[in-house]
Amino acid sequence: MNHSPGKHILWVLAFCLMLSLAISPALATAQASTADPSATQTPPPPSANTAAPKTTTQAAQATPSSQEIATAKASGKVWVNTDSGVYHKNGRWYGKTKSGKFMTEAEAKAAGYKEAQR
Repeated sequence: MNHSPGKHILWVLAFCLMLSLAISPALATAQASTADPSATQTPPPPSANTAAPKTTTQAAQATPSSQEIATAKASGKVWVNTDSGVYHKNGRWYGKTKSGKFMTEAEAKAAGYKEAQR
């Protein structure tokens, strides 16, 4: 018999292609059936109760403009880094961290935030 190595490679590739085409729909069905059923449901419409926290989260995530930083500094507010749990009275990180918000120093202490050590 005449067996060339090229024919074997083509047969193996064809077999792998046919196998992958036969298995992929079964895998997709299995993954869809084991997925979280709540992920496929449509989310409930927003209500008045859920709108307020989203606004607060968005405000905490937005980096303030230089005008907002200057206004807050003039009114004596501190910048609270909500990720690290510290607040800055001034300096390099005042109004510059990725997530944070302005509040008075008394509010920051009451909320459990600590003053940043320089």
